[in-house]
Amino acid sequence: MSLADKIFVDMCKDILENGTSTEGEKVRPHWEDGTSAYTVKKFGVVNRYDLSKEFPAITLRKTAIKTCTEELLWIWQRKSNNIHDLNSTIWDEWADENGSIGKAYGYQLGVKHQYREGMMDQVDRVIYDLKNNPYSRRIMTNIYVHQDLHEMNLYPCAYSMTFNVTKQPGDEKLTLNAILNQRSQDVLTANNWNVCQYAMLIYMLAQVCDMKAGELVHVIADAHIYDRHVPIIRELIQREQYPAPKVTLNPDIKDFYQFTVKDIQVENYRTGEQIKNIPVAV
Repeated sequence: MSLADKIFVDMCKDILENGTSTEGEKVRPHWEDGTSAYTVKKFGVVNRYDLSKEFPAITLRKTAIKTCTEELLWIWQRKSNNIHDLNSTIWDEWADENGSIGKAYGYQLGVKHQYREGMMDQVDRVIYDLKNNPYSRRIMTNIYVHQDLHEMNLYPCAYSMTFNVTKQPGDEKLTLNAILNQRSQDVLTANNWNVCQYAMLIYMLAQVCDMKAGELVHVIADAHIYDRHVPIIRELIQREQYPAPKVTLNPDIKDFYQFTVKDIQVENYRTGEQIKNIPVAV
């Protein structure tokens, strides 16, 4: 069975059984009908995924691996903040009349800074260090830029990646690991979506830097289940689980900026029925 399923089920049970409720408190999110969107939440959830064993897609329901990677590439590869550069509608409600989401996400990764080695943005700096100084303990990105928050249509949720390289005894290649820091997460709608995105990022960076994919550690400050999602979650975690899918990349791609979703191969992805019309708090 998929290890990601076990992690997801255990996390959801822990939130439902041991979490705290925001019901009756002052909260920002609301439902489309205007009522407050309360949550059951846990502080400081940490999940570890060994990418050398399997790709961490849950099988309880389908995660659109190529679609979530398309969004990741919009942010990390195209470094865009405009929905017209994205082949999906998931960001539409946060975009202005010109399609911009403000100085958020991809915009921040594309800002160039002066380093001793020259002008680079955050993504290029990561790739440079992984290739030239892999044992550095300073390989990271951060898009939660306080001076620009007032110009972001949505504050970043997944805001920081810290990369760390190790070498396993007997291995010829180095191993690329990373920590994804997330300030807040809607567990039902976004958890496995984000996990698959950043697992794919590690796969891609490892390939272009001639490394192996290692661990993804996902740190969530506020992991929550919305009140209207609780019955959906209770049904979901009771479902049958299947083996993880096999996910591979086109081995000919050696430049991160050349990857497209067409370079992703997903095989043997058996899942439970998709959940439709999930209410989304805004």
